[in-house]
Amino acid sequence: MVKKARTAEREAVPRRAARWPRKRRHLLGSAYLLLLLGCALLLVALSLTPAPAPTSQRQTLVVGALPFWNIGGGTETLVTHRESVNGVSPWMYGIGPNGGITTQYSPEDSDKVDRNLSRLRDAGLPVMPTLANITEGRWAYEPVARMLHDPELMRRHVAGIVSLVQREGYNGIDIDYEDLRARDRDAFTGFITLLAERLHAVDKKLSVALFAKTTDAGYDERNVAQDYAAIGRVADQVRLMGYDYHWSTSEPGAVAPVGWVRDVLDYAKTRIPPDKIVLGVPLYGYDWVDGHGESVTWLEAFRLATEHGAKVRYDRDRQAPWFRYTDEKGREHEVWFENAASSRAKFEAVRAAGIRGVYLWMYGHEDVGMWPALRDTLPVG
Repeated sequence: MVKKARTAEREAVPRRAARWPRKRRHLLGSAYLLLLLGCALLLVALSLTPAPAPTSQRQTLVVGALPFWNIGGGTETLVTHRESVNGVSPWMYGIGPNGGITTQYSPEDSDKVDRNLSRLRDAGLPVMPTLANITEGRWAYEPVARMLHDPELMRRHVAGIVSLVQREGYNGIDIDYEDLRARDRDAFTGFITLLAERLHAVDKKLSVALFAKTTDAGYDERNVAQDYAAIGRVADQVRLMGYDYHWSTSEPGAVAPVGWVRDVLDYAKTRIPPDKIVLGVPLYGYDWVDGHGESVTWLEAFRLATEHGAKVRYDRDRQAPWFRYTDEKGREHEVWFENAASSRAKFEAVRAAGIRGVYLWMYGHEDVGMWPALRDTLPVG
């Protein structure tokens, strides 16, 4: 938003000194010279004195993002490394066909989810769960589109989110609505603006997950639908999905090449206040064969390389490990994944960019060496 400069009108200065006695004018002139001299000396002193350091700095944010299928293992890991994290977002809510809020996990898993949420709270971790446009286990566009373009449905959806956050005692909500169309851009911004207003009114926070991009248009409609600047003005956190540069149906390659990550952060900082930007860091990889990639954890990648005697290489340009192996059917695989070194490279990019922090997409069984790299690079204090 460009503010128009205001032009101040000059006021005429009264020539009172002309009516004062000569002696008083002389004394005033001397006092005036002394005042000017004092001001000059003060300016010189200030120019030679370093600016004081800020009295406080916003705390680095490190959030564990736990998909519901890893809620048990992820909780155990976060509790073990409690000194390295200060937030958690279980990825656990979805949307019903009419805009209602559903759980992504089955009813028989409810007790397990509740137990792990209690453990996270007992560890002092603020809980801000993620609500994604998942309907019956699949990404779904229609329920979100219907809500975005129907004012009454939007109002009810927002009210339902606020009610959920208050009822469950959450710190706030993280919205992850993906695969929108370009025509949804203004409606999505309107929804996020309304939701932020209603959450802030009850002292709750809003985080919004957005696709990583290096221009406003990005690479397709899903990027156009997300207005970085408008969302950055109203949300408390903007979580950039700094992963899946290569994905399950792409050609093999690094999940989050560090050069691309730096470009994403450079662009984001031109649109979003840096202290609201949180970078998503993947802790997983893909095993590609016959044109398709299956997701793998660090432990699974390590096991595959060991079993097949594959030599793990490290791409210095992309800051990512990878290897190839041939399976029992004679098919050649290519695996790119994340380890402590590749994670450290992204943590260092975050520190250099001066943004708020990171969220760790904890698919499961990450490289244990990632935790000391995190503590060294982005200590939560």
